[in-house]
Amino acid sequence: MPKDFSTMEDSNPSSHPSIHDLGRRTVLRGGVAALLAPLAGLPIAGCATGSGASDGPLLGFQGIAPSFADRLIVPPGYTAQVLAAWGDPVGLPDRAPAFRFDASNTSQDQEAQMGMHHDGMQFYALPGEGRGLLAVNHEYHDDGLLHPDGQRTWSAEKVRKAQAAVGVSVIEIVRSGPGWMMVRPSPRARRITARTPMYFSGPAAGHPLLRTAADPQGLSPVGTLANCASGKTPWGTYLTCEENFIGYFRGPQQPDAHQRRYGLQPGGYGLRWHEHDERFDATRHPNEPHRFGWVVEIDPYDPTSVPVKRTALGRVAREGATVTLTKDGRAVVYSGEDARFEYIYKFVSRDAMRPGGARANADLLDHGTLYVARFDADGRGHWLPLVHGQGPLTPQGGFADPGQVLVRTREACDALGGTRMDRPEWTAVHPDGWVYCTLTNNTQRGEPGRPGVDAANPRARNAAGHIIRWKEDGDFDATSFTWNHFVLAGDPTNRSGDSFGCPDGLMADTRGVLWIQTDLSASGIGRPPLERVGNNAMLAADTRTGEIRRFLVGPVNAEITGATMAPDGRTMFVNIQHPGEDRSDVSDTDNPRRLSNWPDFRANGRPRSATVVIHKNDGGLIGT
Repeated sequence: MPKDFSTMEDSNPSSHPSIHDLGRRTVLRGGVAALLAPLAGLPIAGCATGSGASDGPLLGFQGIAPSFADRLIVPPGYTAQVLAAWGDPVGLPDRAPAFRFDASNTSQDQEAQMGMHHDGMQFYALPGEGRGLLAVNHEYHDDGLLHPDGQRTWSAEKVRKAQAAVGVSVIEIVRSGPGWMMVRPSPRARRITARTPMYFSGPAAGHPLLRTAADPQGLSPVGTLANCASGKTPWGTYLTCEENFIGYFRGPQQPDAHQRRYGLQPGGYGLRWHEHDERFDATRHPNEPHRFGWVVEIDPYDPTSVPVKRTALGRVAREGATVTLTKDGRAVVYSGEDARFEYIYKFVSRDAMRPGGARANADLLDHGTLYVARFDADGRGHWLPLVHGQGPLTPQGGFADPGQVLVRTREACDALGGTRMDRPEWTAVHPDGWVYCTLTNNTQRGEPGRPGVDAANPRARNAAGHIIRWKEDGDFDATSFTWNHFVLAGDPTNRSGDSFGCPDGLMADTRGVLWIQTDLSASGIGRPPLERVGNNAMLAADTRTGEIRRFLVGPVNAEITGATMAPDGRTMFVNIQHPGEDRSDVSDTDNPRRLSNWPDFRANGRPRSATVVIHKNDGGLIGT
């Protein structure tokens, strides 16, 4: 997540008590077996309770050591290739502007180029062997890299260029020898930005809270931004999630309770879009922030399709959207909200998926039930429905209609008593039926005036994070589950696997390997308590044994994120985000920082986020 927006992570003042207060103790453990003593009585995944998708060894590569080098490192026998970096032309048939290392590209150029800070992505196969589409999120923009003089001068052109640097890129790629290359031009290439027309669907579409002067019907939002993690639907569409959207808005001097609950700040966070695009001035357009924070569904195969904001899934700073199906074919979407003391969600569709792809399922995510998770201290848990008229979600409770429950999802979860988590990030559904969620960290847990530790979040001042998992009682639409901790991160002496901190990205492949990506902040890399884990990394876990091996280490201060695979399992795509990020964690308003020159290593260059392709030199399956 953009470190400029770190204060956005603390906006849950809800006072319902934490479950099962375990006291203010800190446990830094990376190995599941080592958790048994400090967490006696809690369910722990150290005994390989899952069967996995394979009976043989899952991890066959040689784990690599931590590194602080400004380069990308993969195991012996593997090759990593840069495929698509910020500023590379995406392949629009009518425009192919080259990236300029002095940042002099125009906003019109940027609209035809890869955006900044690649994050979640998904692969979509095309007819013929070795061809596909990649849909790639661009989480945020960085004025210090995007403009030659940062924010020292300001203009409408700079705002427009920044708005073109976020959103989503869809690119066509083809296998070329052992690697892959972009197809340019491509009739399927597309950029979706903060200025792309969209529409609302679902129960809250047209609600008064979504109406503005420019859109009095509340049906036609413009643009997507803060696109963090993603999801791929079984019917072939792409789900992109708007995470830290509130940072783009200027707030009033005295925000109301709802605005405060979503982190709207007086004056904003210094991004200055409101100075030349008035819809980002919430003092003039108080409903405009309500038009962001949604899951956006995109058909990557149709570049003329209009993206859809699915209101039935609720409005939160959602990290991702992992989709699976019940036995009778209904869609289930798991997600977390990456902010301190926020929640884990599940949506279950009313109807079953229909044959016929995106068009046949155009309204599947518009009807169903949204739930928030409650993790109980006995290793059991429950999904609490966010349904208007049930429990506290009534007009008497402050929710006048179903649309208010969905627009004010955080407040509805507060009222229901969901478990407030340590920054829940990506989710993954394992082939054995367990669902995993990364909780990256929460250094405010147990601080004065903040919630204390509980069964699901057992560490005060949790700097290292952990991974929780649950198994539904029956099918994926169940309203109760069993849960345990897969791993608490942070112990460099862990004997069951390589140590790591701040788990973030997550993917379970078809063989049953759980791929874990880390996002330790630039200010924390090389410093206690995680000084020995090195740069951010990608690790592979055998969930049956708890063994974890380091597979990839990124360049200086980069986040590792966005994993997806080609269908044959022999190509992996990974995103390297914000290499060289400043340790100061301040707003990026200066000229390019020199902490990294990856991936171009030009003396006059600037670091660029990029998608990389990884393959095994012998052509084998990744991870074996």
